[in-house]
Amino acid sequence: MRTPMMLAGTALAAGLALPAVPAAAAAPTPSPGATPVTRAGTSFLTATGIAAGQPVRVGASTGDHLYWSFPASAGQRHEITATVSLPKARTGASTWTVEVFDGLRRRQSCTAGAQTPTVDAATGSVSLGCTLRQVRSWAEPWSADPLPGTYYLRLSVTELPEADLGLPVDVDLLVSADGDGSRDDGELKAPLAPNTKAGTVLTAEPTAAPAGQADGGFGDLLPDLGSRWIWSTVGGLLAAVAGVVGFALTRRPRRP
Repeated sequence: MRTPMMLAGTALAAGLALPAVPAAAAAPTPSPGATPVTRAGTSFLTATGIAAGQPVRVGASTGDHLYWSFPASAGQRHEITATVSLPKARTGASTWTVEVFDGLRRRQSCTAGAQTPTVDAATGSVSLGCTLRQVRSWAEPWSADPLPGTYYLRLSVTELPEADLGLPVDVDLLVSADGDGSRDDGELKAPLAPNTKAGTVLTAEPTAAPAGQADGGFGDLLPDLGSRWIWSTVGGLLAAVAGVVGFALTRRPRRP
């Protein structure tokens, strides 16, 4: 039975090219000259403001909830990376999480990254990551699409032995932004539905049609056939005839 190593050796010996393994994406790096942030907030109201590309190095205790805030513009896609250095004197495994909220405190989903990793007691550090969706310039009121504004970042531990609470940890965090300008705005070069009943553009004021010449006969004295005078006259004659006929039918005969 041939093992994968034997098959690979056979392929190399035969001069066959093996498929290349894609390289891992480069980790985001801090902006040159950025001042590191050395503190964190404990709630949304006390969140420490940071900028994209500004490194964060904070010492905290296991069980603390650490908060930061950063601005987001339309068209940007943010990536969050964090590394927590854990103490050696631990009694069990622990689960860490990184969460992102928008200005309305709505939790934003991550499209990539280890958002909630679990490490055992022998591991000295844990790496977390979260890639947010692209910030949109507009969205429907009922949707949870990311909009421009201030976003909040929370780093905390969700599961660990009670004996490990309060142990010192070191946090290295970085928020990077990719993209400038909104990608969902623009102008149409042509209408989606062409106008098949386009009107005529008038460049001058329309002129009135010339009035017809009078024929000089009796035609001007007679009313139009469709006028109300004809119908009024016909109606009056019919009413008179109906009145005479009705009187003749209802009149009592005279005795001699």
